[in-house]
Amino acid sequence: MSTSSFQIVHGRVVTPTGIIEDGAVTVEDGIIAYVGSTEGMPSHSAASIRTIQAHDAFILPGFIDVHVHGGMQEDFTDSTQESLDTITKFHSSQGTTAMLATTMTTPKDVIDHVLAEVSTYTSKAMPYAQIEGVHLEGPFISPKWPGAQNPEHIVPPNKDWVEAWENTYPGLIKQVTFAPEREGSHELIRYLRKKGIVATAGHTDATYEEIIAATEVGLHHSVHMFNAMTPLHHRKPGTAGAILSSPKMSAEIIADGIHVHPAAIQLLAHAKNDQNLVLITDAMSAAGLGDGEYMLGDLPVIVKDNVCTLKESEGTLAGSTLTMIRGFRFLVEKVGLSIERASEAASGNPAKLLRIAHRTGSIETGKQADLLLVNAEDLDLQHVWIKGHQTH
Repeated sequence: MSTSSFQIVHGRVVTPTGIIEDGAVTVEDGIIAYVGSTEGMPSHSAASIRTIQAHDAFILPGFIDVHVHGGMQEDFTDSTQESLDTITKFHSSQGTTAMLATTMTTPKDVIDHVLAEVSTYTSKAMPYAQIEGVHLEGPFISPKWPGAQNPEHIVPPNKDWVEAWENTYPGLIKQVTFAPEREGSHELIRYLRKKGIVATAGHTDATYEEIIAATEVGLHHSVHMFNAMTPLHHRKPGTAGAILSSPKMSAEIIADGIHVHPAAIQLLAHAKNDQNLVLITDAMSAAGLGDGEYMLGDLPVIVKDNVCTLKESEGTLAGSTLTMIRGFRFLVEKVGLSIERASEAASGNPAKLLRIAHRTGSIETGKQADLLLVNAEDLDLQHVWIKGHQTH
């Protein structure tokens, strides 16, 4: 048996159909071969396979972060092969087994550079969290809701740019965030849906009616819910109201207690079915580090007590220092979601969103062994496996 073959026994296995108490998972050459009770698992000789005692800890599918900008002083905007290793290594140590390299609103040549570097990186074996592709957060956003994006680089939705990038790097762009009320957005949405790219609303001044109209042509996802969008009002539901009420829209949430109050996350969780809530970090280069001054794209950011704000616009939140394990813990302990629902938000739902659920995002036989061992008492992360290889 290879080093990517092992069995975890006497754990609480979180599966799409519920939690298996006193459960076990067997992995053979990086693929899940058995999921079930410890008592019913196939026998192996001690010499042929390594056994890991879970001691009643949760065995979870690895987390998938579709919106993350960096960590450990590195930013995807400044991608090099070394910085991509640094970012993915850090986030894998926090339970992320797959992610999207997320850009900012920057000049086109910067996005060209990121796509080239990520294309090279993903063409070879990746040792840490797997980069599944690129999330373009901008530059096609609203000047009225730039958030921590540089307004100087905002441009209207441009299908020709995206089509050229897609032709150069087929399948690399997985998600594009834009303001769906701006001219050219519907043409862009139709192209994204044709190519299987997630069409995402964000940093938008759209009315309720404009969001609903965009869903009719294929808009179906939204970034960092409640942030950088027109808010919910009982006479003007806005973008937030459209997302909350439309069954066609899934929604990302930054579960750090800074960007969104737990009660608002509860409201979102009640409004969305089990497949439409997606946990993200929106983590910037400060993730994994302490207070200080950092960069998000080309804008300086001050971090104090885990709160990231633009240096020159006091009070404007600028990404986060959140990690997926902390966000998962917050959903359970502060928002009140069940372990199963929080796991869906952190793993199953993003896998479905990216159309990779056939190989990851849940603990099922035949899928790659992207697994976490998480203490049941305090939800502390103990071990991480990516494709059966232990990284933490």
